[in-house]
Amino acid sequence: MPNTDFPLPKFHFSVDWGGSKIAFTEVSGLNKEMDILEHRVGSSPEYFKRKMPGMQKLSNITLKRGVFVGDNEFFEWYNTVAQNTVQKRTVTISLLDENHEPKVVWSVKDCFIVSLKCTDLKADANEVAIDTVEIANHGFTIEYKS
Repeated sequence: MPNTDFPLPKFHFSVDWGGSKIAFTEVSGLNKEMDILEHRVGSSPEYFKRKMPGMQKLSNITLKRGVFVGDNEFFEWYNTVAQNTVQKRTVTISLLDENHEPKVVWSVKDCFIVSLKCTDLKADANEVAIDTVEIANHGFTIEYKS
């Protein structure tokens, strides 16, 4: 039985983005924020504004992965946006336990690529080539599994 006395490490995760199975090195930007609307009626005896929730703001999500020979799937997905035939996908990000089972699952809906950054090249570098993709989305849900 998995140990529940410790939080899950953040280095063991998987991403299903609707293409072939690709391992990512980093995921960031799983953020939601609520705008605050302030309102005060002139006849109110209270000398402060009331606050209430407004529109949600969603951050773009950044995915980083190694560059592999013959792998054009990100470019093909990006080109669907460039050709005005936006192909939206559901992206599922799972935080895994020591048995490789998903324990926290973010299901991100209606994703499409807004930025594609190819790797930097440097003659004296001692690291792998990394591509970076930024995706816009229309919200996500979080599921905590036992």
